[in-house]
Amino acid sequence: VQLVESGGGLVQPGGSLRLSCAASGFTFSNYHMSWYRQAPGKERELVASIPSAGDSTNYADSVKGRFIISRDNAKNTLYLQMNSLKPEDTAVYYCNTYHYRSGTKYDYWGQGTQVTVSS
Repeated sequence: VQLVESGGGLVQPGGSLRLSCAASGFTFSNYHMSWYRQAPGKERELVASIPSAGDSTNYADSVKGRFIISRDNAKNTLYLQMNSLKPEDTAVYYCNTYHYRSGTKYDYWGQGTQVTVSS
C-alpha cells in the first residue's frame, strides 16, 4: 500500500487549496478513505472520510461547509478541496485507509503534506 499526498503549501486566510492523495498497491475502489491532520503539539484528528463508492461523506464539525472530500476511483486518487481557510487549519494533512486481514485492522498513512494558513 502506498499513499502519496500533494498540494499543500502556504495560503492566506480565506484562500483555498486542493490536496490530492495518489493511491497504489491495493484496489482503491474497494476501500474507505480519509483525511486526517495534525497540528504542532496536538493529536492527529479526523478531518473527512468517504466510503468506497463515494456515495456519502463525513466531516469534522470544524471543517463542515468549508472542505469537500471526493474520490476518483478511475484515477485511484483521493481529494480534499479546502475553502475559506483559517489559521487554525494549519497542520500536516495525511491520507489514510484501513484494511482488515484475519480480523486485524491495519492503518496505512501517507507521508503528509504541510498546509500553512497565514498572512
